[in-house]
Amino acid sequence: MGGMPPAVRTLAELFAASVARNKPDYLLVRQGDAWSPVSSQEFRRRVARLHLFLRQLGLSKGDRCALLSENRWEWAVADFAMMTAGIVSVPLYPTLTAEQIHYMLENSGSRVAFVSTTVQRDKVASVRDRLPALEQVICFDAAPLAGPEPVTDAERREFEAATAALAPDDLASIIYTSGTTGTPKGVMLTHANIVSNVLDSEPELAADDVALSFLPLCHIYERMADYSYYHHGVTVTHVPVIEKVPEALQQVRPTQLACVPRFFEKMHARMMDAISQAPPMRQKLFHWAVRTGFQSNPYRLEGRAMPLGLRLRLALADRLVFSKVRQRLGGRIRRFVSGSAPLSRELAEFFYAVGLPICEGYGLTETSPVISANRTHSIRFGTVGKPIRNVEVRIAEDGEILARGPNVMRGYYKMERETAEALDGGWFHTGDIGKLDAGGYLTILDRKKDLLKTSGGKFIAPQPIENKLKANPYILDAVVIADQRRFPSALIVPNFPKIEQFTRQQGIACNGPAELVRRPEVVELMEQQVARSCQDLAPYERIKKVALLEREFTIADGEITPTMKVRRREVERRYRDVIEKLYQNSA
Repeated sequence: MGGMPPAVRTLAELFAASVARNKPDYLLVRQGDAWSPVSSQEFRRRVARLHLFLRQLGLSKGDRCALLSENRWEWAVADFAMMTAGIVSVPLYPTLTAEQIHYMLENSGSRVAFVSTTVQRDKVASVRDRLPALEQVICFDAAPLAGPEPVTDAERREFEAATAALAPDDLASIIYTSGTTGTPKGVMLTHANIVSNVLDSEPELAADDVALSFLPLCHIYERMADYSYYHHGVTVTHVPVIEKVPEALQQVRPTQLACVPRFFEKMHARMMDAISQAPPMRQKLFHWAVRTGFQSNPYRLEGRAMPLGLRLRLALADRLVFSKVRQRLGGRIRRFVSGSAPLSRELAEFFYAVGLPICEGYGLTETSPVISANRTHSIRFGTVGKPIRNVEVRIAEDGEILARGPNVMRGYYKMERETAEALDGGWFHTGDIGKLDAGGYLTILDRKKDLLKTSGGKFIAPQPIENKLKANPYILDAVVIADQRRFPSALIVPNFPKIEQFTRQQGIACNGPAELVRRPEVVELMEQQVARSCQDLAPYERIKKVALLEREFTIADGEITPTMKVRRREVERRYRDVIEKLYQNSA
């Protein structure tokens, strides 16, 4: 199949080169209980048909068109139909409320909105009378996207002419940030921004790879990953919701996945829960195998020859334990990619030990998104790898990470002041605090705005502490509280299946999470687990008090973003009374 030609400069050219491969399984599409292949020729036909339809509606280069949908093959068809026509796509999270959708549709001036389901269509309908620019709503579920008609020679020439007319600096997409700290900003990314990131990230992909695409495509992380898959001839399988991922892993048996840390945290927690309930001999075998894997990590990471005894033990551990772990994930995964939020070092080391390497990277919507990334042959735990090709990184005097390169956005839509601040001095100011080591590896310490200052003047970076806490099998989620407080405390979401196992062993009868978190025995257990997780921290960083919450943080309640980042301010507001009680009567 060969490599891509070097002339790819726009997403339209990327599309044209990828479908020219004549790949019979360009996509795998769920139909009933089976996955059916869609060829590159059929995909090209559908994209061309929809492209021509959008032009018949009167849309032209520079017009905006929204995409409100879960991950599905129609999302890719609509996206490429827009990209080849020079239409600016405005992807929206399907979890947004009608009012949030209204703001983004109005701010962007979108003329057409693609929606996935009647539920999404109803959201738009409820605010449509306040959207004078919106002319048409097209629902994927209501009618087939692009009919069966072939593309005529005249239509093909029209389609190819529109594709050829695009320039690298043309605007490709306006992507609204998650808004963890305020009003969402529309990030303007050009074709050159995104294509440069595809070319310069150098993902380790091959034409015989199969990828699961399940993180929201409306976020640039999964979207850029999908463009990379198409660019390298990888078969792409769209999974609409994360709950369907376990089933898809077994059915599709992918080799590549882009994930967020929460995915690995939950996978690890389920694995440890299952082991804790296994017979004693199986538990001993598992923990022996994991210790063996950890002992082998330095040799494999550094490419050194292992001592014979360790090599034999690792082969046995792999045969008896690790191969079965990988089989539960389909048995073919070569590597995971992790992004969007910090991954704990402990989790990265664990999965590497069992033969599932995680390549953690770093970036933002404003950088298309990749700034730096680890590669499987040069992973350095605790870092987000080295800056990718053509991207420069430096650390400002206050510790902020600054980036410069062809991947950096044009600016924020209709926000000149915010654009000037973000691109001050010719560098993009990420808002993250980090450091570069002697080998050029980048480590993220925390968000600049998230740094907490105790009333004693000590600065605390909450994310590393929270990652330590979430690595504990009894803890599902955690938010550190310390700003302008005498000491750090934490809101803890327990891993309830693990807690229920503990109460059964203790003979404690409890009726649901609300009762569990109030039991003195459970509170004492969780305080012990928090203390254990924090024992390696500096004294001023250790959690002194905890409050147990009876439910997980949710997108619906605005406590986490659709990319699974905690909205710290919203959590603190919602649990203000709980937090205040932690500090009452404390000397």
